[in-house]
Amino acid sequence: MERRGAGLAALGALGRRLLWALPAYAAGLLGLGAGALVLALALYAGWRRRRRARERGMRLAARLQRDEEAAVRAAAAGLGAARGELPAWVSGSSVLAQAWPFFGQYMEKLLVENIAPSIRASNTHLQTFTFTKVDMGEKPLRVLGVRAHPGAHKKQILLDLNISYVGDVQIDVEVKKFFCKAGVKGMQLHGMLRIILEPLLGDVPIVGALTMFFIRRPILDINWTGMTNLLDIPGLSSMSDTMIMDAISSYLVLPNRLLVPLVPDLHEAAQLRCPLPRGVVRVHLRGARDLRSKDRFMGGLVEGKSDPYAVLRVGTQVVTSRVIDDNLNPTWDEVYEFIVHEVPGQEMEVELFDKDPDQDDLLGRMKLDFGEVLKARVLDKWFPLQEGGQGRLHLRLEWLSLMSDASKLDQVLERNRTIVAKPDPPSATILVVYLDRAEDLPMKKPGKEPNPMVQVSVQDVTRESKVVYNTSAPVWEDAFRFFLHDPVNQDVDIQVKDDPRQSSLGSLSLPLARLLDSPELTLDHWGWTCPAAPVPAPVASRCPQHVLRIHLLEAENLIAKDNFFKGVVRGRSDPYAKVRVAGRVFRSRVVKEDLNPRWNEVYEVLGGGCKVPLRRVLSSRIVDEWLPLEEVKSGRLHVRLESLAPSPSSALLEQVLHTNSLLQPARGEELSAALLSVFVDRAADLPVTTRRLRQPGRPVWDEGFSFLIKRPHVESLELQVKEEGGQPLGALSLPLPQLLASEGLALDGWFPLAGGGPGSQILLRAQLGVLVSQQVEVGAGSVSPAGGDAAPQPAEAPGEECGTGGLRQRLLPADR
Repeated sequence: MERRGAGLAALGALGRRLLWALPAYAAGLLGLGAGALVLALALYAGWRRRRRARERGMRLAARLQRDEEAAVRAAAAGLGAARGELPAWVSGSSVLAQAWPFFGQYMEKLLVENIAPSIRASNTHLQTFTFTKVDMGEKPLRVLGVRAHPGAHKKQILLDLNISYVGDVQIDVEVKKFFCKAGVKGMQLHGMLRIILEPLLGDVPIVGALTMFFIRRPILDINWTGMTNLLDIPGLSSMSDTMIMDAISSYLVLPNRLLVPLVPDLHEAAQLRCPLPRGVVRVHLRGARDLRSKDRFMGGLVEGKSDPYAVLRVGTQVVTSRVIDDNLNPTWDEVYEFIVHEVPGQEMEVELFDKDPDQDDLLGRMKLDFGEVLKARVLDKWFPLQEGGQGRLHLRLEWLSLMSDASKLDQVLERNRTIVAKPDPPSATILVVYLDRAEDLPMKKPGKEPNPMVQVSVQDVTRESKVVYNTSAPVWEDAFRFFLHDPVNQDVDIQVKDDPRQSSLGSLSLPLARLLDSPELTLDHWGWTCPAAPVPAPVASRCPQHVLRIHLLEAENLIAKDNFFKGVVRGRSDPYAKVRVAGRVFRSRVVKEDLNPRWNEVYEVLGGGCKVPLRRVLSSRIVDEWLPLEEVKSGRLHVRLESLAPSPSSALLEQVLHTNSLLQPARGEELSAALLSVFVDRAADLPVTTRRLRQPGRPVWDEGFSFLIKRPHVESLELQVKEEGGQPLGALSLPLPQLLASEGLALDGWFPLAGGGPGSQILLRAQLGVLVSQQVEVGAGSVSPAGGDAAPQPAEAPGEECGTGGLRQRLLPADR
């Protein structure tokens, strides 16, 4: 009997193997080609992958709900034994059920009056978007448990609410222009919601504000109706329902917060909305052991290995390690850093996957609350993998506290030099930029308000704000966080742009060294933003300005980075170059599939002071040479550097314009011919319409600005004096030909202000200099080729109107 059973089992296994050949056999009988067979298999694989992902999500949600209900029942049994019944504030079922209809009325009003107009303004194809039905259903949100924590200080109370929502919500939308109807019919939301009661007051209502957020990404499942129709609309075709749900889930998680002020004029609102982080955790991903083999060949008869990689997730912060091919005991030795906002509660999740051509298989996962790292300060151990996985994961975690002074910065920098870290060097500080608002932004088209958005960049890391539609005085109230490796020599660049045209409304560049000299490493004030000028530099020192002109010509013998089929087939690269110099970053266009790209692009940057801070001094005025590329084994870059100094001689202008026409590249901005330096001293007899002037009608600014001028014989200097609220106090228009006709190309004195009332005038000096070549020193910035598919970012055009923007910034060095 045993032999017979074994024989039947072997025959069954052989039959299952033969089933894999049936599609090919059927295709041959029907006369179909190999393409039809491959298409059918691809469609089947995609359907199976989507079905498995949805089933996995539903199983996780159901398991989480069962665990939460079991925990609440256990807690209820304990409380019942002690007090006889579960307190109403723990479950809250009857209260939420009674309030749910009123919450539905609030949501309907919010969606129709606030959300719908924003959606219509965000896309020209959605101008007929409307909510046709908003019904939150009869099933309310449930609170499965509440846990209280001590706050970071005495004026703070922390509450964690374990919530579960399996609702019969129905929301219908319509886009009449495309005859499109879609909506939501039922959804599930499960997760831990943290509510912070802060600040505590000595008067009613006792609590000044509520702050709400999910510590970890909640489990969200939405039953869409008509989603296919909605995604057919132009501008939405690149999205998917999975992308939409990921965006919604991320919006609910730290560092995003919902602030509900309970008292008017709350002074701490900005700090509560974007508080400083609690610390930084440096994670050293060392390796793993005894992982499960997921690769099978010949229908599972031959067992292979796995190609593991790790995904580390802390809230919305996600990093992915490199893939180790064919290894069940991989070693990564990679270092990552995560900003921590809430402890206890915020945790890190690490998932290990096997890289496959179709769908990556889960090898296991582990979770760790950062409260344990805070207690231990340094945690170095092997963690067992959960969720059906086997094996262990080796991590070293280090808690880094934040300091508000620079006394230990040198010590931190010295220590970081001893740390071998990849893919990025260890950070010495973090930078938090709080973006408040802007005022008086220019209108690129008469009568049409801009749609301002902000890009904040530090080196090659760029963060973007939300878009505020149809206003020249936008309010963002957003925060951006950056890791800094060398704060002494780094800058933060801020650009205000008009979305979706992406035309510049203003820019500001701030050397971070200024923050190191500021009290508590903080700058909190209004800043000027000008498309044409760098950070305002006073001209009173009378030191000549320099302009560095960088000709990015070509590169050769670059390394091919595009590989296919795990490196079996070697492709090429799509190179572009980044040029970092004097706090600015330029990026060339992408040259597709070329290891010897030719760019022929020109960039110009202002250098302040009496010399360009470059390392190697050459006797020639122009440097034209091939530079070897660092950190790679092959390749070199051809650049031409030219240092230009302003000369107060109009006789040179025609020669410079002619030379520029010969050097002008086919792509890029027109070359600059002159430098305009404007020093604004003071004004007199202005109309007294503001209380913010130190001396009514006689303000003193003592500030300087510099502009690159392309055609000085036709351009003009436009100056406007306004009060802080935007009301004009006077204007001055100074044609640059007047400077060309003046002795020394300069005008210095009092100038009348048009529209400012009798006697209104301004004291300034305007100096024009024709740009001619002088000696160059190589090495001020770095020219680094990079691979990828990025859009070019040319230098901003000079001479446009300036606006004002409010920027609050804070720098904190990290130390253990």
